Amino acid sequence: MDKTVTTRYDIAEHLRTPEEMAAYFEACLEEADGDAAFIAKALGDIARAKGMSQIARDTGLSRESLYKALSGDRSPGFDTILKVMGALGLKLHVEASRG
Repeated sequence: MDKTVTTRYDIAEHLRTPEEMAAYFEACLEEADGDAAFIAKALGDIARAKGMSQIARDTGLSRESLYKALSGDRSPGFDTILKVMGALGLKLHVEASRG
């Protein structure tokens, strides 16, 4: 019997266009249920897809601090979230909840 070989799935390898990145982030926001670390991890996935070095340059933050902040192990400050979103070309939109 042959062994099944598996590899780790990395969403960053599949986020190629700004539209895919925005759709992924929107889906993560809907699923997050208030979990800021989950949202930060989603931004980290998108940042890795776009290139963490470039995001670091655009935000003025170090790559190492970005990797830590966007790892999903912690909840980064809102200022960091906004800087990263700006560097990624993403915008927040607000709508009234129904209910």
